[in-house]
Amino acid sequence: MELFDLNIHFPVTDPTWIFFLVLIIILFAPMILGRLRIPHIIGMILAGVVVGKYGFNILERDSSFELFGKVGLYYIMFLAGLEMDMDDFKKNRTKGLVFGMFTFLIPMGLGIWSSMSMLNYGFLTSVLLASMYASHTLIAYPIISRYGLSRQRTVSITIGGTAVTVVLALMVLAVIGGMYKGEDVGGLFWVLLVAKVVLLFGLIIFLMPRISRWFFRTYEDAVMQFIFVLAMVFLGGGLMELVGMEGILGAFLAGLVLNRFVPHVSPLMNRLEFVGNALFIPYFLIGVGMIIDVRCLFTEGEALKVAVVMTVVATFSKWLAAWITQKIYGMKKVEGSLIFGLSNAQAAATLAAVLIGHGIIMENGERLLNDDVLNGTVVMILFTCIISSVVTERAARRMVTQENLMEGSEGKEQERILIPVANPETIEGLVGMALMMRHPKQKESLVALSVINDNNTSETKELIGKRNLERTAMIAAAADASVKTVLRYDLNIAQGIIHTQKEYAVTDIVIGLHRKTNLMDSFFGTMTENLLKGTNRQIMIAKLLMPVNTLRRIVVAVPDKAEYEKGFLKWMTQLCRMGKQLGCRVHFFATEDTLKHLRALTEKQEANTFTEFSLLEEWDDLLLLTGQVNYDHLFVVVSSRKGSISYQTSFERLPSQISKYFANNSLLIVYPDQLGDDPQEIVSFSDPRGQSETRVYDNVGKWFYKWFKKGDERN
Repeated sequence: MELFDLNIHFPVTDPTWIFFLVLIIILFAPMILGRLRIPHIIGMILAGVVVGKYGFNILERDSSFELFGKVGLYYIMFLAGLEMDMDDFKKNRTKGLVFGMFTFLIPMGLGIWSSMSMLNYGFLTSVLLASMYASHTLIAYPIISRYGLSRQRTVSITIGGTAVTVVLALMVLAVIGGMYKGEDVGGLFWVLLVAKVVLLFGLIIFLMPRISRWFFRTYEDAVMQFIFVLAMVFLGGGLMELVGMEGILGAFLAGLVLNRFVPHVSPLMNRLEFVGNALFIPYFLIGVGMIIDVRCLFTEGEALKVAVVMTVVATFSKWLAAWITQKIYGMKKVEGSLIFGLSNAQAAATLAAVLIGHGIIMENGERLLNDDVLNGTVVMILFTCIISSVVTERAARRMVTQENLMEGSEGKEQERILIPVANPETIEGLVGMALMMRHPKQKESLVALSVINDNNTSETKELIGKRNLERTAMIAAAADASVKTVLRYDLNIAQGIIHTQKEYAVTDIVIGLHRKTNLMDSFFGTMTENLLKGTNRQIMIAKLLMPVNTLRRIVVAVPDKAEYEKGFLKWMTQLCRMGKQLGCRVHFFATEDTLKHLRALTEKQEANTFTEFSLLEEWDDLLLLTGQVNYDHLFVVVSSRKGSISYQTSFERLPSQISKYFANNSLLIVYPDQLGDDPQEIVSFSDPRGQSETRVYDNVGKWFYKWFKKGDERN
């Protein structure tokens, strides 16, 4: 018996070696072809050509490629819906609809004409072939994700147009397929098809969000959330196949529905992108390459002619649709190139159509789509994918370069957000909020801090602090963000936070709301009060009653003259950024003058965020907002420190009002940046002792409470 059996037969059939070879391709293909400036996607497809049946026949396109390939195909469409900027999509839905009609009608018209006049095909064959040109797959979408452009308006327009043209192309496929299945395609067929599709759309759009919201509020385990999302994707795809449509449409709809529950910078989004881009999508691309027979171009003249006609018509018609859209809406040339690059690739619905058409046998015994069309289709897929990837790569690189030049000229302050961690139950919420508020381009903007009092230096306290910091780092790392962890000893917690803020040039501090331990304990607690006195930097005090990603609206109460504070633009930008990440509306309540500034700034700098503005004539009318704030809203109160421009004596009643009327709401209290570097107790003529009447009464009450407590202890 030999020690090793080296008798290897091709194609490889052993599952272990198949999976190993696929992983090697996924690992090395981008590395090798990247040096040749060939996009990663094309590298995967070309690798599939080399190892496939029509290449060196190293691997056979077995059931594993069909399974993982279908998963990868669904994943591409799912990520396209999941990463779409829904606010921008809603604002550009008309443009997306217009582009969708152009990118469907132009290829259909040119496709029918070229197939009948140049290839001498019948009308139904020409219609089905034209529908293959009309549909397109977002093969180049991972390039957009890699460059961080998934929330650009051109991407939203293209994805909206994709949804339109894919639905229409699949409707054509369903009708022609139904005709050759012996179904009556009269009025009843259309009524049933439309009814089934509309009913399914309703189920996915109205039922799936409610199930998702309940699940994310009930279960916070990362693995369970990941599995739940995948289950929803394939549920949508499976249901769509049940009504006679292609499952990719259901996966895309599932991505749109789950969009607002999976924030762009969340750990869950990072896991979903990682698994798809590392395994499922490469499997699909390799599988596409394995069915391409390059030899037919050199052995069969008719196949070459069909391939050339199909490739030219498909590419030109998609370019024409993108060019017309660019001209109509006055877009830049690079935006038109990006639309064309994204919409040119043929793969998903095209493969579905050609395989279905190839499987239909007509009355004369011939196939509806013959072998020449099948071979021409896969060659068209190869060339359109190459063109799509190259054009998208170049356009994305130019767009990112232009954005970086614009941002570099602004000279913005380096952002650093400090997150003091003490309570393990609030760490995830605070980190999640900080991730959504930070600038997405500043990767190293988080600092986590655990402070231990000098007079309490036990090993247990140090161990707890280290565990809290480790958990913070894990949560941030899951969202592809790095965090600087700091464990320090100091006189007290407030001093530790203040010293860390100065040492690390921190611009913002996010802390959890203090929990009252006895009757006379203050609303904010001594630590927060000392922190407000010790630094002029922005402090955000949060109380979250539910996961951040399940919030449906952000309601912001803004005091009069808040626009004159130094930190006005910062907190407004951060709240709009958070609303954009959550896909929810930001509703501002303020006086008329303050609303003018808010409107002007949001229109200029945060135009892609859905905002709403309502009048709040007096700060004493704050209680009227109880009817505006629901249990699944985040209520934001913009306050200010004593002596600042927007400070009002009515702020002293804020703790009691919040405790009484907003106890069951998620809450964020913002103390914006103030001018000056040395905060101190400010004395004014209106308040010569530096304390309001309410604060004096509180102090007297605390004194009596402590006096009676000491008396009880003596007894």
